[in-house]
Amino acid sequence: MFLTQKHLSRRTVLKGMGVTLALPLLDAMTPAGRAWAAPSAAARRVGKTRLVAMEIVHGSAGSAQVGLEKHMWSPAAAGRAFDLSPTSLEPLEPFRDYLTIISNTMDHSAEAWSAPEVGGDHFRSSATFLTQAHPKQTEGSDIDAGTSLDQVYARQYGQDTAIPSIQLCIEPVDQAGGCDYGYACVYTDTLSWASPTEPLPAVRDPRAVFNQLFGAGSTPQDRASRRQDKASILDWLTTQIADMKRNLGADDRRRFDSYLGDVREIERRIQTVEAHNRSGQARELPEAPVGVPDAFHDHVHLMMDLMAAAFQADLTRVFSFKLGRDASSRVYPGAGGEAATAAFHPTSHHQEKEDRLRVLQTINTYHVSMVPYLLAKLKSIPDIDGTLLDNSLVIYGSPMGDSNLHNHRRLPLFLAGHAGGQLKGNMHVKTADGTPMANAWLSVLQKLGVQKEKFGDSTEAMDLNPTAETTAADRQGA
Repeated sequence: MFLTQKHLSRRTVLKGMGVTLALPLLDAMTPAGRAWAAPSAAARRVGKTRLVAMEIVHGSAGSAQVGLEKHMWSPAAAGRAFDLSPTSLEPLEPFRDYLTIISNTMDHSAEAWSAPEVGGDHFRSSATFLTQAHPKQTEGSDIDAGTSLDQVYARQYGQDTAIPSIQLCIEPVDQAGGCDYGYACVYTDTLSWASPTEPLPAVRDPRAVFNQLFGAGSTPQDRASRRQDKASILDWLTTQIADMKRNLGADDRRRFDSYLGDVREIERRIQTVEAHNRSGQARELPEAPVGVPDAFHDHVHLMMDLMAAAFQADLTRVFSFKLGRDASSRVYPGAGGEAATAAFHPTSHHQEKEDRLRVLQTINTYHVSMVPYLLAKLKSIPDIDGTLLDNSLVIYGSPMGDSNLHNHRRLPLFLAGHAGGQLKGNMHVKTADGTPMANAWLSVLQKLGVQKEKFGDSTEAMDLNPTAETTAADRQGA
């Protein structure tokens, strides 16, 4: 490719019979002679960082006083010499070098600001997580929150991809009518806000996401027919795939085959779920769409595979992912032990009893254990100057702290990925009491290349890469 000056556009796609298949990054997409005329590595990465913002509801066991003392969420030591083993973050140990823990922040926007708002914490929290804006208390159409972090990024850089952003969820959502305490359900069920009055609905069905990414059928009738014949979308592109591979070098062919294998495997798993759910067997989630797996971990992993495939083909660079719904009493058999039969919301009201906090901590740990699946997937995929994990930022956290008190202090939060070289990782940033979570979001936006001086109720950007001197001082103080 270098000698012949051949060059494949990064936007090259294969099309046929309503199917659109974007390509992964290949060596053939690198312009000949780039070594002499290329911008710096940092310049090449601006706007290219992939962003995943994940929210889990009901806070964490570590946000309660006993949980704080027992280090059930954040580790005891700040800086780099922290121990994850007592915490719910222990599953992230293999990715320690990509991990930035941010502890002790607060979400003032989720608090009750007036007497009528008292008690409505569950029903406004999600709307504040990525916006850090206080929602207007209403059950009508005059909703008002804020523009979310993911949409600020998508507005500036999302237009470079086919899909500016995608919103996903695991539990059912309701964007119509009122939920409770005078709040519209749209506040409870929406993470992403294109503007203070424009909530973006999330998709629960992996089949719908697959069709959006790969154009699997130009009409609903085409898509339904294709599902019935059980053929893969790749079967409709056999000739185009063969022609493409003839023009690729050996390394590119291996990379292309791996990508096609991933797409085919995702499709096969969706088909397997659909076949099972149509079989007439009893379902754990009878109200869920036919493409939704009953098991939480199967559903989450399938959505994460779709994220990785979309990032690999540069179809989008922005996902938000709502892992639960406030006040949900879902049970997680995969959590194991006593937690396997414990309903999430009732368990979160632990009454400050250590034995009950341990059950909640087990559920917290189970939720966190989903994240390494995505991190491993991203780390395995080559990208500009490294891997997708090097060029990604994964946010995971909750706008609620101690769920027993419905407060919004000592919030669970971590970042994963190097964000295109902007985050060093292996860091626990322990903030002062009262530090707004918005300070973290302001710093995140700046590291993503968005020039902002304020976000929500931020007071200043947070230092997410403290110096060795600061780190040593933090360790001594901890």
